[in-house]
Amino acid sequence: MLLQGSCHCGAVSFRCRTRHPQPYQRCYCSICRKTGGGGGFLINTLADATTLEVEGREHAEVYRAALERDGEAVRSRHERHFCRKCGSHLWAFNTRWPELLHPVATAIDTPLPEPPENVHMMVASKPDWIRVEGKPGDVCFDEYPEESLADWHEQRDLTVG
Repeated sequence: MLLQGSCHCGAVSFRCRTRHPQPYQRCYCSICRKTGGGGGFLINTLADATTLEVEGREHAEVYRAALERDGEAVRSRHERHFCRKCGSHLWAFNTRWPELLHPVATAIDTPLPEPPENVHMMVASKPDWIRVEGKPGDVCFDEYPEESLADWHEQRDLTVG
């Protein structure tokens, strides 16, 4: 399935292909929440990184969060790409998985299928004022679920193409 997305001001647009289009996974970690999760969470989708095409790339910037590991300050390998003109978070990429791209669901202009349930992850990181709301059958994880985005789609027979 072809995904087309853009920033709010239109300076950056992108296209990529996915076999796993359901926007089902809600991340409540402080980085996702603060870089684009107005509802207290951010929803990433999954795409093939080799298919990414970008128009207006000169207006795109990368943010790599500062983390503390074993008492040392390090930069995350997770790159958050955003429009430097309007600040829209567009997609994420991690060098650990160079074949994967994570378009932010709210930046996608292509109609996405409604997921049958949601997975709420990193809920131990959310502030108390954020309520986890969802559908019957939703599951919550204090940290990351073991099931990958691709596995979730495949186990529910939701893979396309």
